[in-house]
Amino acid sequence: MAVPAELKYTKDHEWIKVDGDVATIGITDYAQGELGDIVYVEVDTEGDTLDREETFGTVEAVKTVSDLFMPISGEVLEFNEALEDAPETVNADAYGNGWMVKVKIANTSELDDLLSAAAYEALIAG
Repeated sequence: MAVPAELKYTKDHEWIKVDGDVATIGITDYAQGELGDIVYVEVDTEGDTLDREETFGTVEAVKTVSDLFMPISGEVLEFNEALEDAPETVNADAYGNGWMVKVKIANTSELDDLLSAAAYEALIAG
């Protein structure tokens, strides 16, 4: 199971990639594996400014529906609309084309609270 070293992670199994003051967010390979076949991704917070740990959307799998939590505070700039027609992209490419939202970072110091790849691997190893 992939855990790219260049990303940051949350205990809720979201990943975050920082590029300047914009962060791309998705769910981890571990999360999509635990959820199973993803059939729907809903994000209706585009344009909203949310606090860290607020819900920015949901992901629906065959077995369950799970909330998606903001790893950092910021404004949701963009939703990956390709997931509307092909939500299974999250299963196939969780860290690439399966990204979910892009967020303008409100407080860069919050990035320090995220997990490194090694810390996330330790978390999922139990």
